Amino acid sequence: QVQLVESGGGLVQAGGSLRLSCAASGRTFSSYAMGWFRQAPGKEREFVAAISWSGGNTYYADSVKGRFTISRDNAKNTVYLQMNSLKPEDTAVYYCAASPDYDPPYEFDYWGQGTQVTVSS
Repeated sequence: QVQLVESGGGLVQAGGSLRLSCAASGRTFSSYAMGWFRQAPGKEREFVAAISWSGGNTYYADSVKGRFTISRDNAKNTVYLQMNSLKPEDTAVYYCAASPDYDPPYEFDYWGQGTQVTVSS
């Protein structure tokens, strides 16, 4: 069982940056692949980024590639999403998720409560 708590959301102007954090409970955090997803109003939840258990492999949606960076610190049981060059279309609730799968495709079994990111134009 993994419990996830996101933080770091907020209001930012277009072109700005935010860093989201996701703190995980449990001693087995390093065995989980981690991901970030987002859901905008009236839209379905979509994949943003994922990182393997070791941090050695990362994956991104085309819409954020080159702007967002996912990373993890297994000693701190935390995964991060650095978001740069933010656009109004990045506005959404961002969710952290954990997958016990060693390799992709990852099936994410555990989810956080989400953190709101709003990008103003």
